[in-house]
Parts: sequence; structure tokens; C-alpha cells
Amino acid sequence: MTQRPNTIRLTTLDGKQIEFVDVIKGSGGMKDCYFSPDHSYAVLFFREKQDAQAKERLVEITTRYKANIFERDGGQYWKSLYCWPESVVEWNGRLGLVTPFYQRHFFFDHGSKNNDMLGIKGREKEGKWFASASNQNRFLDLRERGDWRSYISICIKISRAVKRLHAAGLAHSGFVIQECPC
Repeated sequence: MTQRPNTIRLTTLDGKQIEFVDVIKGSGGMKDCYFSPDHSYAVLFFREKQDAQAKERLVEITTRYKANIFERDGGQYWKSLYCWPESVVEWNGRLGLVTPFYQRHFFFDHGSKNNDMLGIKGREKEGKWFASASNQNRFLDLRERGDWRSYISICIKISRAVKRLHAAGLAHSGFVIQECPC
């Protein structure tokens, strides 16, 4: 009989109730990622202990900076471009962020050729499938490939999103948004 993983229930620093399944679903250079039971958000915990300044910076990003971007005129536009951290949380001495889960368009609808021979349907789209014409042509279902117009549109949206971060006085590095030193 397989044992089911624990569901952890916590209160964020701003008083919201959250829960996540105690199984690491991904790891980056700095954090481990856990999913909520309904996959509507993720909880990312720093592996290294963060100091008081880091905690204060993350609280600012999830409150003041978030409000300045999303709660002003045009804020809805940015919601489709950012997966902005919502709250800060602490667990077992580790500092973490609660972020919305990726929107549906970040996952493959059809997958690969030949009835999804690679088994990527439903999985997260990765740059390797789109950066190489060879990978696209050899493996991806025609409906997943996109075209030059969509690629240009994506590039414009990325540059606008980065410009907006810089205009707010922030910089981006992996999963970390921080105050820009410039």
C-alpha cells in the first residue's frame, strides 16, 4: 500500500490560509517548489536561510510593488505576463513565496507528433521545443508550433514585461524579483 504525502497547512505573513502537498515538484538554483492540492498555486521555499533584509524585500514585492503594477490603470494587461508572487510564508525555518500556478497556455494541448509519442501533452512548454527548428519540425504536433507572428508577439510581450519591472525599480533573476541597483 502506497503512503499518501502530507498536506501542509500554513498561514502566510499577510494572514492568508494556504496548503501544499509535501512533495518537491521541481527545484531551481535557489528554491524548491511544492504544489497546492488543486494546482492553483505553488509554494517556493528557499533552500538557504534568508536574512531579515531578504524577508523585508519579499514582503515589499508581494505588497507595495504588486499593488503598484496590478492595481493601477492597465494592471490587467500585466496579469497575463507575470506569475507574480502573492504572499510570503515561513515553514520549518525556511522562507517561501506563494505564486499562482502557470496559466493553461503554458502547457502543451496536443503534445508531440504521432498521438503524442513523446508523452508531453499536458506538460509545461519548455524553450528547447521552440528554440530549435529541428525539434519543432521533427517532434511537435503542428498545432503546437506557432508561427513567426506569434514568436514576434511573444518577444514584444517579454520586452514590455522586463521594461515594466525596470520602470518599477525591480530586476528579475530566475524566480527572484529584487530591487534594481541601477
